[in-house]
Amino acid sequence: MGKVSISEIDPLELAHKRPEWSAVAPLTRGQKFFSALALIALVAALVMAPMKTVQILIAVCTAIYVVMTLYKFVVIRASASPSAIIRFTPEQIAARDAAGPWPMYTILIPMYKEPETLRQMVAALQKMDYPKDKLDVQFLLEEDDTLTLSAAARLEMPQGFRVTKIPESFPRTKPKACNIGLHLAEGKYLVIYDAEDLPETDQLKKAVMAFESSPENVACVQSRLNYYNPRQNLLTRWFTAEYSAWFDLQLPGLAALGAVIPLGGTSNHFKTDILQKLMGWDAYNVTEDCDLGVRLGRAGYTTRMLETTTWEEACSVFRFWIKQRTRWQKGYIQTWFVHMRRPFRLLRELGLVNFFHYQMLVGGVTFSVLVNPFFWGMALGWFIFKPVGLDGLFPGPVFAAGAFCLFIGNFVFIYINLLGCCKRRNDGLMWASLLTPLYWMMMSYSGWRAFIQFFRAPFVWEKTQHGLVKKA
Repeated sequence: MGKVSISEIDPLELAHKRPEWSAVAPLTRGQKFFSALALIALVAALVMAPMKTVQILIAVCTAIYVVMTLYKFVVIRASASPSAIIRFTPEQIAARDAAGPWPMYTILIPMYKEPETLRQMVAALQKMDYPKDKLDVQFLLEEDDTLTLSAAARLEMPQGFRVTKIPESFPRTKPKACNIGLHLAEGKYLVIYDAEDLPETDQLKKAVMAFESSPENVACVQSRLNYYNPRQNLLTRWFTAEYSAWFDLQLPGLAALGAVIPLGGTSNHFKTDILQKLMGWDAYNVTEDCDLGVRLGRAGYTTRMLETTTWEEACSVFRFWIKQRTRWQKGYIQTWFVHMRRPFRLLRELGLVNFFHYQMLVGGVTFSVLVNPFFWGMALGWFIFKPVGLDGLFPGPVFAAGAFCLFIGNFVFIYINLLGCCKRRNDGLMWASLLTPLYWMMMSYSGWRAFIQFFRAPFVWEKTQHGLVKKA
């Protein structure tokens, strides 16, 4: 691979060459037209037949809730399959050590104004059980980030470690920095770590073995993520339970089902050449990992889960958590609209089953956080005020389905978190999972904040605040 200078790299290549796959335009003209048409039709229906229209809306939403609940059942059941996650024993790793040299591995660490985590990250990477002469480590630092650049200059970087300065330009996002690092990558494989990550030391070797033992169309191997500060406060307990359920149960279940997988933002391992072929990440999408997982699926590639963990810092401050979750949910909205620009083409490329997975995983998440407050309000109004006419909005079958969602569905979602805690042997967090409805309220608040921000400031990147553990 020839040397490339940063000035020759276009970090917005996807937006320039394949704008239809980029969030550079949040909504296309056609999407704006159909959205306006749907809104006009809804308002007209509410004016002409308000009771019937609300009945239909409630019935549709309730049906979606039922489908999502049953979908969760299927995914969690699939997580017990032997194909849900790739595992390697120490003996297998030792045998691979003796079989021949390990390939060059690129590690990208995008950072911005995080000098306090730099030394920890260097130390964590030095502990990796991988040949030091086969590591290509890039710290991706913005050229105006004098604090982190100064901290890096004071460190004596080990062999294979280097700082890549990211020129200041719009948009100021993590995927834009990663695209520059991708063009400069020297490794056959590539992984991204966040600034505060502590990956298990044998993770790179396991990732190489996963690629070597998998079919050619496996382009990504996703590691599990969890937190090293789960008991810092109630928020970190909720966050850890959620991550345990997502990475230890739901994502493995999706992998076993062969589903398109919304990637995590870190510890996803790629075949570098395939990632370059796909033009990297969308610099305009603030949840670029979810979008890339869908684009991999559309291009005919698959993602597998790997039994190894990267430990991260759970956000422990409410206002920072809201900003982080707003960005994630805004990115899901961006991703849904981008890939639904041509729904029939998406259906053809993903196939019917994966198209359904996509709607549940990306559209369903957005739907639930936005609609939940309305159903909570109706339930609260029913139990407290018992207003006349409210029961007319729930005909028999709809009431039965709603009751199923209220009692069975909510139990399932809480139980999944409890299972995640059990799987991680975090029994001390299980009591916090019983308070998960409060966490859902926070998610809905950030979801509506994300929805508004999608129209007002689609490319604003509300950065996650790290280094809060020692300040707690």
